[in-house]
Amino acid sequence: MTLFHFTHSWFLPVFLLCGAIVIANIAHYVVFHLLRKNQLHSDETTGPQWAVREYLARPARAVFLITCIIAILPSIPALPGDWVSNIHQGFSMALVVSLGWLAIGAIYYLQTLVLRRYDITAEDNVRARRVHTQLQWVRRLVITFVVIVTIGALLWSFHDERLWHYGTGLLASAGLASLVLATAAKSTASNILAGLQIAVTEPIKLDDVVIVQGEWGRIEEITSAYVVVRIWDQRRLIVPLTYFIENAFQNWTRNSADILGTSFLYVDYSIPVAELRAQLDTVVKVSNLWDGRVCGLQVTNLSEHTMELRCLMSSKNASESFDLRCLVREEMTAYIQQHYPDAFPRTRFASLKDAGEEKQPPFAA
Repeated sequence: MTLFHFTHSWFLPVFLLCGAIVIANIAHYVVFHLLRKNQLHSDETTGPQWAVREYLARPARAVFLITCIIAILPSIPALPGDWVSNIHQGFSMALVVSLGWLAIGAIYYLQTLVLRRYDITAEDNVRARRVHTQLQWVRRLVITFVVIVTIGALLWSFHDERLWHYGTGLLASAGLASLVLATAAKSTASNILAGLQIAVTEPIKLDDVVIVQGEWGRIEEITSAYVVVRIWDQRRLIVPLTYFIENAFQNWTRNSADILGTSFLYVDYSIPVAELRAQLDTVVKVSNLWDGRVCGLQVTNLSEHTMELRCLMSSKNASESFDLRCLVREEMTAYIQQHYPDAFPRTRFASLKDAGEEKQPPFAA
């Protein structure tokens, strides 16, 4: 009879637990089915439907499940000791963590919705890069706030005066600890403030073309402590955030991506500049790398041996400008080889009279 009574007393809680799991999954399915139904035409890999599945589905399932389990906890038969309170405390903590997880997922979801309107792969993407950079910093700031609130809610879920007593002692010693942390975390605090300043003043943005420490590359990632610069040869340059506040650097795409490129030719004085200028027009204007703004050839310097010619061209971005500069060098060099092979730089020698010969004086007989 005792075994039967024990089995009978636990039948209802087990039944309710199974029902809670079923109800949680049904609620989760209905809610997210409606969300997916409203976003049928979104991008399956980066759109809102993908963001719902990636960032919200799992934490929402955990919240539904834990909430339903907490609802049936009062029906659990009496357990020895503090088992019931400990179980309730554990599920309460799990619910707080799940809600924090859901809040962080919601932040990523909202970021995805906002960034859909700003395509960073477009040709004129200055505004898109600005929004991407600012949202990254705002996202990290809000997530930090959510984590702090979640930790506070976890502490609040403990109904133990001893925990708060220990917390008071920790706060009393925080003055000494803050001095140590202030010294140890000086660089961290500087980077955080530098990140705020970069987000507001925008000296750099994502996908900006920059020259840092003599290296040409693009801003690939901006974290809360450092910036990752993707060098043209696929290396990565890791630079502290404070570097971009305290040091000078080149930003080729701060306001726009279009840029002027140059190619220099060193030739002999005998070459006709007008013909080379016409040839440059022919080479540049048939190329898809030229954006149609600037094309010109000028004599920019003279030396005792050569004449310096500067070919100036414009392009839509730095990558196309580099390719166009290389094309101009190749085509102009080939043209000179074919039409003026003697016009490349060379050293001239003049014959001198025999040193043994003496000039006759004008009055000699």
